[in-house]
Amino acid sequence: FAMTEPNVASSDATNIGTSIVRDGDEYVINGSKWWITGAMNPNAKIFIVMGKTDPDADRHRQQSMILVERDTPGFEIHRGMHVLGYDDREHGGHADLSFTDVRVPATNLIGGEGDGFSIAQARLGPGRIHHCMRSIGIAERAVELMCARAEERVAFGRPLADQGVIRDWIAESRVRIEQLRLLVLKTAWLMDTVGNKGAHTEIQAIKIATPATVQWILDKAIQVHGAGGLSQDFLLANMYAHIRTLRFADGPDEVHKNALAKSELRRQAARRKAQA
Repeated sequence: FAMTEPNVASSDATNIGTSIVRDGDEYVINGSKWWITGAMNPNAKIFIVMGKTDPDADRHRQQSMILVERDTPGFEIHRGMHVLGYDDREHGGHADLSFTDVRVPATNLIGGEGDGFSIAQARLGPGRIHHCMRSIGIAERAVELMCARAEERVAFGRPLADQGVIRDWIAESRVRIEQLRLLVLKTAWLMDTVGNKGAHTEIQAIKIATPATVQWILDKAIQVHGAGGLSQDFLLANMYAHIRTLRFADGPDEVHKNALAKSELRRQAARRKAQA
């Protein structure tokens, strides 16, 4: 899924500059993308490209999505992107790529012209909850590693597990995981019962809470491991790099907080009006 671009603030998806121009029975695509997940995997044969078909339309109707095959002339993958030093090869990597006069059949358009933004939003809600579910698993693994290390490592004559500060970290980690798990479960239940739109506030909440919570737990697990926690000898540094990306992926923290706050302000205003 090729949406994010290097030359614009892609946290605002309406900013994207890649052009998709109709020319007879074809569309011509020009533009650059980066951080395109899975693109380094040669088995990724088809790219869903988001660009602008009508820059003069309403800001949420300018964008469209179109299918581009990997071997189409003018489509080029330039390099893999590293995340805090990791290339994320096991997930297919993230790529920097470009489109130069790339021609595809007009039938490759997904939906109609101007449908791209709404299609993206429909996909991102369920995508965010999957990120959060996986992240809870990472947090559980971090606590497991932290406890094992604290019991086996001795400093100043006693195991780290006997140190009050370490026990505080372990206890706090368990509390935070269970709080997060319940919020994610509530969100999943709402998505099942009232749909993605009805669960919009909770989806934003878990996207804000999950990376921050799991990042805190990973930080403590790394600290318990000492310098080893920063190295390639343990999973923790790689986990930390992965979780840090989630504060950008599918929308940065600040965008979700802003939207959630606006929603809360509207809700509270309506409540006051109803009570007046």
